[in-house]
Amino acid sequence: MHITILAHGSRGDVQPYVALGLGLKEAGHSVRIAAPELFRTFVAGHGLEFAPLAGDPRILMRSVVEQAGGRSGLLRAAPVVLRFAMSVALQVMQDARQACQGTEAIIHSLLMTTAGHQIALQMGVPDFSALVFAVFSPTGAFPNPGFPDLPLGSWYNRLTHELLTQTYRHGGRLAYNWITRGKRDQYPPLSGWPFAASNRRITPILYGFSPSVIPKPPDWGEYTHVTGFWSLPAPAPGPAELVRFLEAGSPPVCISFGSVITRDAKRLTGLALEALARSGQRGVLVTGWGGLAGADLPEHIFAVESVPFHWLFPRVVAAVIHGGIGTTAAAMQAGIPAVVVPFTLDQSFWGERAYRLGVAPKPIPHQKLTAGNLTQAITKVVDDAPMRERASRLGQTLCLENGVLNAVRVLEGYLS
Repeated sequence: MHITILAHGSRGDVQPYVALGLGLKEAGHSVRIAAPELFRTFVAGHGLEFAPLAGDPRILMRSVVEQAGGRSGLLRAAPVVLRFAMSVALQVMQDARQACQGTEAIIHSLLMTTAGHQIALQMGVPDFSALVFAVFSPTGAFPNPGFPDLPLGSWYNRLTHELLTQTYRHGGRLAYNWITRGKRDQYPPLSGWPFAASNRRITPILYGFSPSVIPKPPDWGEYTHVTGFWSLPAPAPGPAELVRFLEAGSPPVCISFGSVITRDAKRLTGLALEALARSGQRGVLVTGWGGLAGADLPEHIFAVESVPFHWLFPRVVAAVIHGGIGTTAAAMQAGIPAVVVPFTLDQSFWGERAYRLGVAPKPIPHQKLTAGNLTQAITKVVDDAPMRERASRLGQTLCLENGVLNAVRVLEGYLS
């Protein structure tokens, strides 16, 4: 069967779908991934067919951090995301339609929910929502990642999910109607919300996180599945110079803020270097898209722009991360504790989840980060034996899960 996956966003928003695509391909399906042009080499390098989608996610990440970074949460970042989406939405719709030509099923990520579902209805093919954090599934068990975790009970938790869902649903409809005005011959009115209970066929939701991290709540229905993290197969070793650095001394602390882009990169790098020096730790700085800046570094620090975390994290003693789902999952799977420094979107949620699991200290919002509190946090994750033991046990549990295989089985169950 030919399956098209529509994924938009940062590296952490695209990589899980590459892993899912590889699992589908291994099961005998033909897979095409539509993603921003920035990821063409990444997708094609894994042997999957690529189709481009308009928009540069680096612009989105910079805008989110600079305009909503001090107010972490999906709901408060929504206006920033909407402005970006409006600037590219019509071209993304056209690109997505082109990418889905000849396909027999469509899988869509969060930002592609409306477009993916609409295209599937028009083509008469099944569609699936594949998400990496809990959204569109109201529950009383925990709040939506876009809201603070307040001790107000299940009514508050369910309300946060409903608010986020309705904001996305109706905001998306208004945006669609605006950008397609005067083009109804090409873009008919939206046919409906994919998760409405009144639908003849509800779009199933697959969540790419572990039930050991977020168990499926009892109030989620039969069309909602928690499959496990969607991780790529074992990656190739990192650069030879990094391998030599790792082998030359004690396991270092990795510091990386992933796809975060911020004007604060120089300050954050200074804080990281000072905290490593105060705590007496060697360090690996993974500079990413601009959360950290390269600089003249002492001998006990190694900087690299990009390296597979699933290869690096088992070789370090702990990690300081931004709390994106991909990086957080990699730390948990490696069995190491992490210091989470959230910037925006769902990062505070994952930092809080790691803290409640006992594998991380309390998250430190990036605007409150100092050399002092970062030093204390690094010292804790390195020296706290019970925390390290909990992280190790969680890693062992996660290594027994195969989220990609579970997701493929769920998809094939529907498609058959």
